[in-house]
Amino acid sequence: MAASPINNPQRILQTLDSYLEKETRIVLIGRAALALGYGDRGARFGKTQDVDAILPTVEMARIEADSQFWKAIDLTNKSLESSGLYVSHLFTDRQIALTPGWLGKIEMIPSGDYKFLRLFRPSSLDLILTKMMRNDKEDLEDIRFILSQEKIDQRQLDFAFSGSAPLEVPELQRIFTEMQPTVRKLAAEADLAREGKGLPGTTKSMLDPDWWSEYIKPPAIEKERGKDREIER
Repeated sequence: MAASPINNPQRILQTLDSYLEKETRIVLIGRAALALGYGDRGARFGKTQDVDAILPTVEMARIEADSQFWKAIDLTNKSLESSGLYVSHLFTDRQIALTPGWLGKIEMIPSGDYKFLRLFRPSSLDLILTKMMRNDKEDLEDIRFILSQEKIDQRQLDFAFSGSAPLEVPELQRIFTEMQPTVRKLAAEADLAREGKGLPGTTKSMLDPDWWSEYIKPPAIEKERGKDREIER
């Protein structure tokens, strides 16, 4: 059987792995988490050009002192610069929306192809929360995908929304709050599709390429603002 083609996140992570010197855990978010964390179902996200990850606050002292990790990231980005691929944002769990105890609910991603990397992703519910701070087309598409892969009900969403710690940036917290009715609506649509009352091939969201426009509001902040939250080395 022919091997599956290497997608962009795999290429980035294989390069990173080649520069590491010891076992290193990374909790992926963003489209890299979708591409690698949902098996073949996430293959369509394999064109993403970057890898984002969460650095747990409880481990930050150790991570900040891990010079081989930061050196490997620098070498990876330099090595892949000409291809436009890179390790992008590394967020602490205080900079993005997550449920309490998120670290204990992370899901393992098969890492047999790597010597030192051990890959994980947040739970599906936590991944949804991480995508509620921009209110843009891509994030809405990603949330719809996650909801199609796992049943997440209104009770779970409400618990997650109320339990999430306030974000450090007030404007991001405002967007997160404003996104909540939209995500509830997307979850309800996913439930209808799952029950056969809104078959995927006939729903408006499949027929209309601009389905997301009714959900999205003009962005309140520039995407570049996200770079301000990146951990500087």
